[in-house]
Amino acid sequence: MIRILHEGRDRIPTIPDIPDGTISDIVEAVREGGDAALAAYEKEFGGASMPFRIDAESIKQAYDTIPKDTLKALQNMEQALRISEEMLLNHMRQIPSPEGMTRTVSAIPSAGCYVPGGLARYPSTAVMAVTPAAVAGVDRIVVISPRMDPITMVAADLCGATELYKVGGAQGVAALAYGTESIQAVHRIVGPGGPVVAAAKKAVSYHVSVDMEAGPTELGVVADETANDIWLVNDIISQAEHGPDSFCFLLTTSKDQARRVAAAIQNRLRTIQRADLVRDSLYGRGFIMICRDKESMMDLAQQLAPEHLQVVTSEPATDALSVTSPGLILLGETPSAASDYMMGSNHILPTGGQGRLRGQLSVLDFVKVRTTLQAGADTMADILDDVGCITKSEGLSNHYEAVRSRVT
Repeated sequence: MIRILHEGRDRIPTIPDIPDGTISDIVEAVREGGDAALAAYEKEFGGASMPFRIDAESIKQAYDTIPKDTLKALQNMEQALRISEEMLLNHMRQIPSPEGMTRTVSAIPSAGCYVPGGLARYPSTAVMAVTPAAVAGVDRIVVISPRMDPITMVAADLCGATELYKVGGAQGVAALAYGTESIQAVHRIVGPGGPVVAAAKKAVSYHVSVDMEAGPTELGVVADETANDIWLVNDIISQAEHGPDSFCFLLTTSKDQARRVAAAIQNRLRTIQRADLVRDSLYGRGFIMICRDKESMMDLAQQLAPEHLQVVTSEPATDALSVTSPGLILLGETPSAASDYMMGSNHILPTGGQGRLRGQLSVLDFVKVRTTLQAGADTMADILDDVGCITKSEGLSNHYEAVRSRVT
């Protein structure tokens, strides 16, 4: 049964460290050996073989293979996310600037999007990774996945991907970072994955820009007695089914609710699909914490900083005001599963507590702000005294002379 813990008495289960020693060896091998090393690791771990690139004819055939209603759903998902990202980009393009300064937004040259494919296929992740890059105007958008099935191909292609490769794991991340004979390196790598992918992104981050540690799924739920127990159970199970590495928990002030939810989860495991994955996740890493009061419950949610946080209380908007650390906060009856698909938000979110520092993947991950300055002698005269004071305190007299020489 999922563990029931008591605040102040029991320790919260810790998330295992990412095993990055072996991962670094794989990354370095691909960096030095190119396609040969990539093929060797794919043979050992992934099963893909050269040529890794998905050709145009295969992508065209994929459109004929998938159900029409699935294609329509993918198009609707892309449209919802595109509208959201375009609104954000348009806001960025209207940045006010002081006199003499011009700031413009431009896209990065290329991006590599990692789409997981171990225990499930994730065409929705292809939509989430590719769409903001396309909205930003990235010229070269590369998608790699260990499971490049027809639905994933279509999802990536219709959102604007320019290249698709059937590779994955640490070796795929290394190929994106350093390039091989068949895969040209990219400027930024984005996308979620398991501990291996997260460790690989960390290993290459000294060479290429990466978005975040988007590791195994995390879901925290905070609830009071007004919450619907069935909703709580369904939401916890929905995220736990990603696999045994998922980290899902419930915080509640009610002992009765904790016992009811634990018992309901145990009963549901007898009938649901993917029950083994859910059981391994919830029995291995999940927990229900009984908190002293609502304030301590929200404080604990802030400390844990999960990828998703659902606030299912009588006043969710008010209760959530004190919480800023999760990657995404869902209020009231809004399930995290809905945000994974059709609500215009991005389901590529920070894990491992990184939500304290950044939010979901967005168009902002694919653009830079270009700044230009132009000022004449009058401006130099106006700032000269202040420049003199600061440069004197820093011992950088030549900085002062460079400004002073412009003053006539």
